[in-house]
Amino acid sequence: MMRRLLILSALLLCFQACAPARQSDYDFPVAEEPDTPQPEKPSGKRCFIWVDTYANMYELANSQDNIRRDLQKAADCGFTDIVVEVRASSGGLFYKSAHGDPVTWLSAYRDGKYIKIERTATFDYLQTFIDIGHELGLRIYAAFQTFSGGFTSSYGSTGPVFQHPELRDLVTVLNTRNGLKSMLDVTTDETAENFITFLNPVSPDTQDYLLAQIRDLAQYAKTGLDGIILDRGRFYGYQSDFSASTRTAFESYLGRKLEHWPEDVCPVGWGFDAENKRVVESIPTPVPPYHYKWLEFRAKVIYDFMAKARETVKAVDADLDFGAYAGAWYGSYYPNGVNWAASSYDPSKYFTWATPQYRDYGYAGLMDVLILGAYAPANALYGSTEWTLQGFCNLGKNKVQGAAGLLVGGPDVGNWDPYDKVSFETECRAIANSVTICGQVMDAYFLFDMCHLRNNNQWQYAKEGIQTLNKQYNQ
Repeated sequence: MMRRLLILSALLLCFQACAPARQSDYDFPVAEEPDTPQPEKPSGKRCFIWVDTYANMYELANSQDNIRRDLQKAADCGFTDIVVEVRASSGGLFYKSAHGDPVTWLSAYRDGKYIKIERTATFDYLQTFIDIGHELGLRIYAAFQTFSGGFTSSYGSTGPVFQHPELRDLVTVLNTRNGLKSMLDVTTDETAENFITFLNPVSPDTQDYLLAQIRDLAQYAKTGLDGIILDRGRFYGYQSDFSASTRTAFESYLGRKLEHWPEDVCPVGWGFDAENKRVVESIPTPVPPYHYKWLEFRAKVIYDFMAKARETVKAVDADLDFGAYAGAWYGSYYPNGVNWAASSYDPSKYFTWATPQYRDYGYAGLMDVLILGAYAPANALYGSTEWTLQGFCNLGKNKVQGAAGLLVGGPDVGNWDPYDKVSFETECRAIANSVTICGQVMDAYFLFDMCHLRNNNQWQYAKEGIQTLNKQYNQ
């Protein structure tokens, strides 16, 4: 805005310097320039709320009335944008596609336990959100769980890699302490949280498979869809992908053959601490000879896919927003192969894991909407570092540097106190405060997830925060 004002001032000075003599020097009147109409300031900042498939399936998958109920609640609170997941982490679809299978069942947490929920309704889930949402003045974005291909629980396995054996070759290969294994074959002492089966992002076949589904999803622009947001557009952490085809692709990128695989890029089993059952998010010591180039290569893979996905969406409708979700913890997000910063931001000046070329694969500039999950604890709202809500937002804005069309950020209000360190009342107040903390820094606010506001009856706190933010914004 300041730049625009400076340009306008310069133009006015130029106009005055080139203006004709004063009216008094002539016998005829000079018409005055009409006042330039000023655009109206929006009534408030945009506020996004996410609708996860698993967490909301019990309430929404089979009931258009419940969808209307919750969208009305969101609109009443002041939310302006709904992000509804339509490709689940199982890989099943909640929209019409010639290149994927509809969701038939999912297992979800309900009343303190996991239950199996079947989708028995036949109405178009996404189109219902679009129709009702637009009726209520809401924008509707479709969230697409990208490199996920299956889901396993105590009720069994579901998703395309389990329904179509020919797709199993697309499953990511993990570097485990017991060797290189398809994710379908690993055990709980070899990796963490393997209930979601990931696909190999490097594989051209994986990419073609997903781009076809994205192309079908973009067709909903014809019936009102406002945008598409890619989630899980990443590798499965440090442990992936170590398939033979990925090795070949990396050697091509590197310009030489590797003598030892995976040791030349990662130690055997690196990425999962079996003893403590936790993910490893640190550089190995000693550092393998091509480790940093490996991280650079993986960031390029994700950047290139995002560019293809954007092109696919825009080919269907140039006005359809394209975006992505990523975790705001940039300093430790690199094991996922994602650089969500602007290409003008050079992480090699601040982080040892980034090469000077790593910046070339910052994908913020590809995004019409970039959502950063600022998932700090409920008792860490203020601060200047990562893992504080305020710090996440400020640091994220600094790294994106205005490259994304709309930078959005906010908390996970249902999982930010897993160890019960704060009271329920404190969490409620934190919801209200989170809106102003994020909204003052970011272009728009984001809250994950709708189920938490519904299940905990916390809508009023989001409404309070949005009203406060908009009051400040309009002053």
